[in-house]
Amino acid sequence: MSADLGRLLGEVGAVLLDFDGPVCSIFAGYPAPQVAAELVDVLRRCGVDVPPDLASEPDPLEVLRRTGATGDQGVTRAVEAALCAAERRAVETAEPTPYGREAVVAARQAGLPVAMVSNNSAGAVDAYLSARRLAAHVSLVVGRAYADPARMKPNPAPILEAVQALAEPPHRCLLVGDSMSDIEGARAAGTRVIGYANRPAKLAAFQAAGADVVITSMGELARLLIERPGG
Repeated sequence: MSADLGRLLGEVGAVLLDFDGPVCSIFAGYPAPQVAAELVDVLRRCGVDVPPDLASEPDPLEVLRRTGATGDQGVTRAVEAALCAAERRAVETAEPTPYGREAVVAARQAGLPVAMVSNNSAGAVDAYLSARRLAAHVSLVVGRAYADPARMKPNPAPILEAVQALAEPPHRCLLVGDSMSDIEGARAAGTRVIGYANRPAKLAAFQAAGADVVITSMGELARLLIERPGG
């Protein structure tokens, strides 16, 4: 595994990281199901007849995604605004991922530009990076397109936006993500991809989905970035 990861790192010129997972657990202190329930309340205040499966949805991003799929832009904007506010509150109690910070710093010290490509709002990501003194190590933040959840990963659009801004060809960019949407989005964008399996059940799924390498600790990535020439 280390040999495969080392070879992969030698073939790329930029590192893209998903935010929630590889860098931190954004909803550690403000649980995602609570946020999702608050978004459902927004839907009800907007006069939406919420079906039972959506009322019990624990993922706030899925609530936003399903709202956007209705085509009601006014309601989508209301849910988006509420989610952005919740995410800004959530980053205040977010739990850093072990070795996530070290991986970001090591990549930058190895001469690799680092971008965050997240389905969370850019404002929340920026707030976390500033609070944790990581902003100087990150060249670019591409967050969720406002009130346009169809553009969230696995849509490759945010990944390609980062690739273009970093002026590297897609095959020279490496995305690190902890969800199937990251793996699928990277494959669609033509970038390389590391699956961060922070739960055992993800390991086989990421391998089957075509991740170039699967890791179970961000420490694996940080160590090899430190050992990389220039690190």
